[in-house]
This record gives sequence, structure tokens and C-alpha cells, in this order.
Amino acid sequence: MTTAIVGASIAGVRAAQALRAEGYRGDVVLIGSEPVLPYDKPPLSKGYLVGAGAAEVTLLTAAEALELNIDLRLGVPAVGLDRALSELRLANGRRVGFDDLVVATGVRARPSPWGEGEGIHVLRTLDDADRLRAELVPDRRIIVIGAGFIGAEVAATALGLGADVTLASATRDLMSRRLGDEIGALFSQKHSRHGVHAVLGRTVAQIDGAKGDFRVLLDDGSELHGDVVVIGIGAVPNVEWLEDSGLEIDDGLVCDEFLTALGAPEIHAIGDVARWRHPVRGDLTRLEHWTNAVDQARCVAHNIAHPDDRRSYLPVEYVWSDQFNWKLHIVGRTTAVNPEMVTDPRTPDRIASLYSQNGLSFDGAVVLNWPRALVEVRRSIAAGSSLSDVRVRLGRLLESASG
Repeated sequence: MTTAIVGASIAGVRAAQALRAEGYRGDVVLIGSEPVLPYDKPPLSKGYLVGAGAAEVTLLTAAEALELNIDLRLGVPAVGLDRALSELRLANGRRVGFDDLVVATGVRARPSPWGEGEGIHVLRTLDDADRLRAELVPDRRIIVIGAGFIGAEVAATALGLGADVTLASATRDLMSRRLGDEIGALFSQKHSRHGVHAVLGRTVAQIDGAKGDFRVLLDDGSELHGDVVVIGIGAVPNVEWLEDSGLEIDDGLVCDEFLTALGAPEIHAIGDVARWRHPVRGDLTRLEHWTNAVDQARCVAHNIAHPDDRRSYLPVEYVWSDQFNWKLHIVGRTTAVNPEMVTDPRTPDRIASLYSQNGLSFDGAVVLNWPRALVEVRRSIAAGSSLSDVRVRLGRLLESASG
């Protein structure tokens, strides 16, 4: 028996490790497109940019792979899938047979629609981070395009390194597509207080010039000038190598509630590339965050090792971000409008924003700088508590603290 895992970031590595933890005795082949040891990606926009070494982000060493009997093949991407023969085609011309295949190829940074070249950066890989890190020096003028998590984190990190930072986004506030207007506005204000020049509600029309003298033209005719441009406008699933496989591809590899590709029980998907049917809501979902990748890896490893005891994947979504001295945590679904805000009056930066689709169920929360509230909302999501129950629990937190 052989399980081949394509993709050697967090999802792929954790799947390989989880297979061994589940008692899987077959061969495990872990295939990575980059020629470096598997590494963690969230630190690339934060700690790695300020000087963390490659060893600090490494997920699996060669010695650890050897100890777990994982056949680690790096620097050779998969370029195709022959389902009839149950074989992968690699870029070096070799083929890898499998009984089970785990697709963990993740996403890549959405490329710049305004041209590429020296001084224009995206951030997704270790090479990307190395190139950008060399640019983040005092007084260097950095223009960040995009106010999602990557853009906001890079802006905060660059400012901390002494760069002059301008952030431009079509959104009204930072990270507002995920956090909502209220929390997004707080982060916009926080960045501005620290010195980020935020130009919000404006789209980029074009980028002219060269490294050291870029001109970014906005839709209202205004211009931004900088030495370096960093573009963070989303990500694209890495599924092109599967396009002739006959599998259903639609914003990722489409799977059932067990993370199994439709019509292909031997093929599974995990991490950012997986688009699976939620077992409760019934909708197709694709999540781009660390905990989802780890939890899906465990689920698929269990299902491969124990095919008679398959488990559907029902996540409690969890994302975090550190910017300046603020800690942000997102639990569950935060797509509802008009969230209910609970604030610690003694510490206004401690906030829990509660989300409900119908005003009764508790669907998710954004928690800012409030560890005890984070514990309560995570417990509440896992227990299926109502919105009113969460209100009561947070109220008790405030009462106990004031007493």
C-alpha cells in the first residue's frame, strides 16, 4: 500500500505525520515542488521578515522524515495525474504509483494585474519572503496594495523595521471583508496611529516606473510614489496540474464531506486547495488558514488508515493574526452582517464581536486582545451554544473581572 501526498507545506506534512500516528503501515511519499525542507507559511509575513531563520519555520527535517519512514521528494512538482494507472507524473519524467492520493498543493499568490518586475513583490513562498526581507530597511518607501491579512501584516512588519509604509486598498477598512466594518475600522485606526499611511476605498489603475521610483496611479487620478511595491490581493488554488484528470475542479478540488474527490474514492484533498461539502450547511467551502489544513490532514489520515470508520470533516474555523501589539482571533463563521459588539469597559481594546445568521444561533466571533473571551467563544462554538448563552458567559466574565 502506498499513499502519495502532493504538497509539502503544513497540510501535506501533517497528513504524513498523522498517517503514522494512526498506525498506517504502508509507504508514504511526500512530494514538494520547492527544493527546500517543508516550512510553515504564516510566519513569512511576520516573524520571518524580521529575522527568524529558516530553521525556525521548518516543519519536517530529513532526520524526522527518515524516522517516520516518509519518502521525502523535494524540488520536483507533480505535473499530471493518470487515474487509470493510479500514477502521478512528475516534472522530472518519473512516475509515482499510489493506492491513495492526497492533494495538498495549496494556493499561490494572485499575480499582479499591473505588471511584474524587480521591486514588485508578492508573498507566498520562502523565496518571496527572502526577496522582500532584503527590501525592508529603514526609510525605504514601501507601497502595499491590498488590505487583507497579508497586506496588513506586511505593512505592520515593514513599519516596525523602519520603512515608510503606504497601504492602498479598494476596501473601506483593513481586513473588513473578513472582520466586518467595525473591527476593520479599529485596525485602520491602529495602523494609522502607528504611522501607516492608509489610502482606502481606492483601486489601483496602473503601476509605472521601476524599483526605487515607482508611481502607483489610483482610480481618482491621485498618485503614490515608492521604492518597492508589495501586492497582496488574494490567492489562486494550485489545481492546473489536475485539469486533464477528469476530477471536478471549481475554485479548488471539489470533494464530499469526507474530503474525498467526487467519483474518486482513492483521491483526497486537504488544506487551501480543498473545496468540500460542509456536512451541516451543505454548501461547498474552501478555507485558507492554518488550523483548517491541520485538522483536514488528521481527518484524511484517519480515513485512509481506517477506511471502515470514515469521519466527515466538520471544522470549527479558527484564524489568528498579530499586528503591532494587538492579537486578533477569528472563531467560526463571521460572514453575518451587523455583529454584536461586547467591549471590556476598563480596557477598550478588549473586544468580542459576535456573529449570528438568524439572531439566535451563535455562528462565530472576532476576538481582539481578550484571551478569556476567546476561550469562552471557542467552547461555545464547539458546544453549539446559542447567541444568548454567549452573551451571558461574556457578561459573567466582565462581572468577575470587575469584582
